Amino acid sequence: MAWLPGRLCAGPCWRAARGCGELRAWSRRLCPPPGTAGSGHSRGLGHGPSAGGGPWPGAGLAAALAGLAGLATAAFGHVQRAEMVPKSSGARGPSPERPQEEDELARRSRCFMASPVTDLSELRKRPGDMKTKMELLILETQAQVCQALAQVDGGANFSVDRWERKEGGGGISCVLQDGKVFEKAGVNISVVHGSLSEEAAQQMRSRGKVLKSKDGKLPFSAMGVSSVIHPKNPHAPTIHFNYRYFEVEEADGNKLWWFGGGCDLTPTYLNQEDAIHFHKTLKEACDQHGPDLYPKFKKWCDDYFFIAHRGERRGIGGIFFDDLDSPSKEEVFHFVRSCTQAVVPSYIPLVKKHCNDSFTPQEKLWQQLRRGRYVEFNLLYDRGTKFGLFTPGSRIESILMSLPLTARWEYMHSPSENSKEAEILEVLRHPRNWVH
Repeated sequence: MAWLPGRLCAGPCWRAARGCGELRAWSRRLCPPPGTAGSGHSRGLGHGPSAGGGPWPGAGLAAALAGLAGLATAAFGHVQRAEMVPKSSGARGPSPERPQEEDELARRSRCFMASPVTDLSELRKRPGDMKTKMELLILETQAQVCQALAQVDGGANFSVDRWERKEGGGGISCVLQDGKVFEKAGVNISVVHGSLSEEAAQQMRSRGKVLKSKDGKLPFSAMGVSSVIHPKNPHAPTIHFNYRYFEVEEADGNKLWWFGGGCDLTPTYLNQEDAIHFHKTLKEACDQHGPDLYPKFKKWCDDYFFIAHRGERRGIGGIFFDDLDSPSKEEVFHFVRSCTQAVVPSYIPLVKKHCNDSFTPQEKLWQQLRRGRYVEFNLLYDRGTKFGLFTPGSRIESILMSLPLTARWEYMHSPSENSKEAEILEVLRHPRNWVH
């Protein structure tokens, strides 16, 4: 976190603006307090032995990465640092270079929410390395999503929190809170490296990975983008997405790698047109890389986001995958890139459609009850959240960023038969195929 004179701020405030992908730092002034202020086809992708699930599927890594990544806390002025240390340039955003010295990488960096976690000089040394490509992809995804959210909200600014992890790497957390449209929206990236703990290595082995350590150490690199967005209006759905890349170097120098991620929608009320649009957009992204991908990853998503004690899913699904390590790095990377590019077109039209819908106190109450289910899944079943909570050095506030600001539990609440509330419950208990 960056400490500035006067009001505490996690970094520069950002709003949508012209140029640089329609995003730029609109002001270097101190952030206002929350709630104020102006607002090619492949040969088919494969995956490792645990493709059908198994203990702590690597999607669990998504929340663990989110924990390491440090999405800013709900109260911007009270972020706990945990094992993170602030970067000296954290509050300044991308470092300017003289125009005559700018290359393509420097120009791209000017469009990000902050400078890349990895120094530009290091990225220039390895332009073809997958770690470089993935870091740039997640930075671009973060900026594009933040831009789209800021344009829709129009009433709140993103707080940009750039941080460093003492054990290696760091990240950039962008949080919009108490806006006109969004109650809470976080879009975070992390680029971390170091040695896997024995616990983490054991969990990876438990899902079929053979990892050969040296003196109990396994060097790793991991990076990803993770986001949860909670709108205020009960007719506008919540979305979650994350996409990540993981690399481990074994004792003999052999490198193992894989990708994971997904995107899912959680509406309070069922709107079939919205469900079809969301799933159709994801299917189109998947179909560019193989006709079998969407149905496989759609089912995986339905199976993963299941609240067992309630007998229902968290939402209406989307896609979910992990341990993708074939046919090649490039082909899987292109698939992941297609998925990241589908986030904005799959979701933003739905928010624009419903953000000004009228709603009743009863509908707002139902939204609060459904958010309670969201909390239950994340705390009780999401393996990444649990992994993060028990990992030394994790940032607890960041792990819990996915939770809504408000939720509600009522004793023995049951919706009326044939009501709109009962309609969404039926879909959550019996997932549908929205596109064919």
